[in-house]
Amino acid sequence: MGKKILIVLMVLVAILVVFSAVVAMQPADFRVVRSATISAPQADVFAQVNDFHKWEAWSPWLKLDPNATYTYEGPQAGTGAIFKWSGNSDAGEGMMKITESKPSDLIKIKLDFVRPFESTCNQEFTFKPEGNQTAVTWTMTGQNNFIGKVFCLFMNMDKTVGGDFEKGLANMKSVVEAKK
Repeated sequence: MGKKILIVLMVLVAILVVFSAVVAMQPADFRVVRSATISAPQADVFAQVNDFHKWEAWSPWLKLDPNATYTYEGPQAGTGAIFKWSGNSDAGEGMMKITESKPSDLIKIKLDFVRPFESTCNQEFTFKPEGNQTAVTWTMTGQNNFIGKVFCLFMNMDKTVGGDFEKGLANMKSVVEAKK
């Protein structure tokens, strides 16, 4: 009986070692990119991202918990503006801070998650004129720790987050084009 338990334990340890090795070999860096073309001037599209107060109209994540709490700190918009949220298990908790804002051209945001898991990543929005339209590109980059790598074994980050980016950009398009 003791020999069988020892064999089972050795097999479990071997499985754990192999699983850990597979996870460790996963890429740490991730990048998610989505773009949309909006029939509006750059300044109008830029304004939707540069002011966190406007995100409620288009961000798919701000609709996850109607009882979430939101706080804003720093300037109304642009570099230094901060948005904090705390909600249910779907919404989680975290903070975004605009670290760079070049009017009608570029916005960089540092995104810190507190829960459901701690992580930090960077977002970048670029705005390019295309005739009387604006091409907006939303990019998120970061590095996965061991737990993040485990998550990515079972969930494709690009498809999971990319789908939310697509919804957000479609919502932004609707909001901005409705103001014409």
